[in-house]
Amino acid sequence: MEKMPKWADIALIPLLNLTLAFGISMLVILAIGQDPIEAVKLMVSGALGSTYGWGYTLYYATNFIFTGLAVSIAFKAALFNIGGEGQAALGGLGVALVCLYIPFPHWSVAIIFAMLGGAVFGAAWAAIPAYLQAKRGSHVVITTIMFNFIAASLLNYLLVNVLRPKGAMDPASAKFPETTNLPTFHEMLEPLGIAFSKSAPVNISLLIALLACVLVYILMWRTRIGYEIRAFGESPSASVYAGISPLKITMIAMLLSGGLAGMMSINNTMGESERLIINSIEGAGFIGIAVALMGRNHPFGVLLAALLFGFLYQGGGELALWMSIPRELVLVIQGLVILFTGALDNMIRIPVERMFIRAAKRKEA
Repeated sequence: MEKMPKWADIALIPLLNLTLAFGISMLVILAIGQDPIEAVKLMVSGALGSTYGWGYTLYYATNFIFTGLAVSIAFKAALFNIGGEGQAALGGLGVALVCLYIPFPHWSVAIIFAMLGGAVFGAAWAAIPAYLQAKRGSHVVITTIMFNFIAASLLNYLLVNVLRPKGAMDPASAKFPETTNLPTFHEMLEPLGIAFSKSAPVNISLLIALLACVLVYILMWRTRIGYEIRAFGESPSASVYAGISPLKITMIAMLLSGGLAGMMSINNTMGESERLIINSIEGAGFIGIAVALMGRNHPFGVLLAALLFGFLYQGGGELALWMSIPRELVLVIQGLVILFTGALDNMIRIPVERMFIRAAKRKEA
């Protein structure tokens, strides 16, 4: 007997987890002497009430789509890639080197090479932990965490000692040439007569992220290598018996994962900052883990979860700005969402499964 309909697993369980997380968050806001209803209104209006708010919400969501897809591919191969932060940081280095040292006539050409640069650097940074896992038995969780710190230190050294322009004080690269600047939604929609905030950073990278969702779906569910990745993740021993190479699947899954994480930097490095800066990732690599978990490692689910966390990032910022609520409370809300959609998922899932089983038995009787 099937425990639970597929629609309940995909939609009902995450919805109940979210409701519980937001309910506890509202109690916390009430406990510090603030009005939770007013806080919700402010978050919604700050994130969705204007094109400025939408611009930032979609900008953050773009980052989370890339890192969420990266984590989901590794998950499908039973690999817990926690190195998205470092892979995205090194991807930013690849994007910066392409934009700074190759003369491009137009952004439409530059973005192709920037995507390749980010993907190659991100994939290369993921390849080392992947090889250590497949050949030496070094657990990918430990190695990818360590590589996050190595990436941060390496990037800091390069920005301070190599890429920083002469006479500049801040640890950042030079500004990218104007021919590499990506069009924002304001610039894209203005010729169509649609008004959009000029200061909102959302840019054409969002469309590339949406395309990435489609391509990842095709790869994972419509190709042989996608089937092998999913089969290996479901049962490594059975897949080996069927002739699937663990080394091959581990390397391919981590290369794809690292490449997607590295491509995130076309949004924040090339699109928003227009130069390489320290801490440009802003935790998106770690949020990608929550996005993948909440999206059930499916591209469409990742898209929806990324939009939710984009809303939390932008709405939480407005909450901290306009109400006497510390910024750390926003992290608490995000943490509660991650807690209930990830670690405590079975707390909701098991009672719901039992409810559906009892309903099915009554129907049969």
